[in-house]
Amino acid sequence: MARKSKSELYPEENKDQIYENALAEIQSFELPLGTTLRSVYDDQPNAHQRFMEKLDACIRNHDREIEKMCNFHHQGFVDAITELLKVRADAEKLKVQVTDTNRRLQDAGKEVIAQTEEIIRCRVQQRNITTVVEKLQLCLPVLEMYSKLKEQMNVKRYYSALKTMEQLENLYLPRVSQYRFCQIMIENLPKLREEIKEISMSDLKDFLESIRKHSDRIGETAMKQAQQQKTFSTALQKQNNVSYGRNMHLGRSRILESKNEMTLKRTFEEDDEHEEEILTAQDLVDFSPVYRCLHIYSVLGDGEIFENYYRKQRRKQARLVLQPQSSMHETVEGYRRYFSQIVGFFVVEDHILHVTQGLVTRTYTDELWNMALSKIIAVLRTHSSYCSDPDLVLELKNLIVVFADTLQGYGFPVNRLFDLLFEIRDQYNETLLKKWSGLFRDIFEADNYSPIPVANEEEYKIVTSKFPFQDPELDKQSFPKKLPMSQSVPQIYIQVKEFIYASLKFSESLHRSSTEIDDMLRKATNLLLTRTLSSCLQNLIKKPHIGLTELVQIIINTTHLEQACKYLEDFISNITNISQVTVHTARLYGLSTFKDARHAAEGEIYTKLNQKIDEFIQIADYDWTMSESDGRASGYLMDLINFLRSTFQVFTHLPGKVAQTACMSACQHLSTSLMQMLLDSELKQISMGAIQQFNLDVIQCELFASSEPVPGFQGDTLQLAFIDLRQLLDLFMVWDWSTYLADYGQATSKYLRVNPSTALTLLEKMRDSSKKNNIFAQFRKNDRDKQKLIETVVKQLRSLVNGMSQHT
Repeated sequence: MARKSKSELYPEENKDQIYENALAEIQSFELPLGTTLRSVYDDQPNAHQRFMEKLDACIRNHDREIEKMCNFHHQGFVDAITELLKVRADAEKLKVQVTDTNRRLQDAGKEVIAQTEEIIRCRVQQRNITTVVEKLQLCLPVLEMYSKLKEQMNVKRYYSALKTMEQLENLYLPRVSQYRFCQIMIENLPKLREEIKEISMSDLKDFLESIRKHSDRIGETAMKQAQQQKTFSTALQKQNNVSYGRNMHLGRSRILESKNEMTLKRTFEEDDEHEEEILTAQDLVDFSPVYRCLHIYSVLGDGEIFENYYRKQRRKQARLVLQPQSSMHETVEGYRRYFSQIVGFFVVEDHILHVTQGLVTRTYTDELWNMALSKIIAVLRTHSSYCSDPDLVLELKNLIVVFADTLQGYGFPVNRLFDLLFEIRDQYNETLLKKWSGLFRDIFEADNYSPIPVANEEEYKIVTSKFPFQDPELDKQSFPKKLPMSQSVPQIYIQVKEFIYASLKFSESLHRSSTEIDDMLRKATNLLLTRTLSSCLQNLIKKPHIGLTELVQIIINTTHLEQACKYLEDFISNITNISQVTVHTARLYGLSTFKDARHAAEGEIYTKLNQKIDEFIQIADYDWTMSESDGRASGYLMDLINFLRSTFQVFTHLPGKVAQTACMSACQHLSTSLMQMLLDSELKQISMGAIQQFNLDVIQCELFASSEPVPGFQGDTLQLAFIDLRQLLDLFMVWDWSTYLADYGQATSKYLRVNPSTALTLLEKMRDSSKKNNIFAQFRKNDRDKQKLIETVVKQLRSLVNGMSQHT
């Protein structure tokens, strides 16, 4: 269905009404007019024209109404213009009057205005001045505090400066924060704080460097004070008659004590005179930088940072202090400097611990000390091992004791140091042993190994004052006389006592009981006797130039030294004031030492006797093919017997068993050597004349044995040494083979000591000699039976030898 237009929708009679409404809306100036205009021009071809006609008609109506209105009011307008023209002249006059009045008024008010402006200006200035005064009253305290801050900075009163900054920030600056100079101040305050921190840290670094340089002097002073305190306590102890021990020789002890008392008295007098010269750590080092820096960092809230930095730097310095010089062990000054630096370091730490709160704690110092103590012990253990001089080791021990006593006085545990001293004590004893080994060698080298001659009572007392010798039989003899021991015995005894003194020096001040010290001395003395002296004696005995006479004297010397051991035990007991009956008291092992040395010397005597016999045997010159003997003993054997006689005369001072053993050993060795000479494999032939000559030599040996060269043998005991030779020679001299073969193997046999192999060897040598020299040629017809007997005996002896080997 088609859409209808407005002309179709609205009737004709309503169209004029539509235009009228549109004109009314336009005249009423209601906006927007779009809707109104669209209604006018809506779908009608002549709508615009008709609307314009309506509009022109409306305009004409309005023009007519305006014209009517103007005509109505025109006369009134003319009258008003006429009145206005009349008033114009009056208005001109009034204007002139007003202008004149105004001019006069202006002229009259210029001075008032000027004064008023001056008053206003003064009022403004007064107000400004008042305001400025009020603001200055607020600013002046700020400026004064800032000036004070600058002055404190200039005089390095940094802690006060920080307090001033705190007042500025919290109290003064907030009042005048709107001013520019306050902002500048506020911006400068952090910079000033950083500057203070840097300056205080620089002062702290200077302080750390200063205490590093002065540590040795601080430590030296502290150790000197500790040593003086100990010396003073020792003096008081001596005055109260509380002595550590009494020496066996009272004269020497009193002299030493008097010297010590004089020294102590002189020391106390010097200490009293120079007491003001002894400085403390505070006198040597200015601790104010560390206090100041601690307060500054605490105020700034960085106390923990400062503590960590301080402890870190001190740990580094501790490591440097604990690092010794490579040549420290060469001199005592090296050790003293090392200990002084360590003591100085921990004295400073102890002072910081007690004068500050929190910067250094007891836990921290204990940890640092434990670390240092381990390092110190390792260093001392290493460097002390290089010391070969006992005097240096003793001085080191004294330094360690003073070092330990000093630090113990400051509350540091030092038990491990005293434990270390026991290790060093063993090393000290080793150095003493080496030194005394040289002394013993020198004494032995200088000894003449002859009895000590004494011409009178004075010389006798001199010797007995050095060595506890007692011999009632010798005392009965008149002067001059000889003591049985040689010069080395009293010298060795004196040196052993000196060793005990030297060992005692190390045991002093170790805070040990008398029983422990007694045990130390006895153990050290045992080492000296059983190792050092024993070794020296053994080496002495083995030396080639030591002859039989010297060996005899060495045996005598060791006997007297052995007897003196009990006096050494008494000597140690008197020193330590410990009775020997105490259960824990050790005994000296000198008895075994001297017994061993004596046994070695005895063995060496036997060896040298045998060697001397061998030398005589080597010069023997037998003619083994001689037809008859010389009728007298050989010259070499007579010389040998004379030598043995003179030698055994020297043995008169030896113990009986030693001389008897030496004599028996010499005779047995001589018998064995003569037997070996007969049975020598290189000897191929032996004549009956040689057997007869050899028999003469053996007879001399038997005569020597029967002459009792050394007393104490029972019966023919010594002659039994030659029984093998005697029976063998008798067998051949008597030619008693029938008896030998018949009685062989029986305990009652006349030739019991003759071995078949020995007899066979010698018989074969004689048989070979007979065949070569044709000794029995003249008896072949008359003594054929004897020749056959020899062959028969040889066969029988071989049969016995073979039977023995098979049985074996």
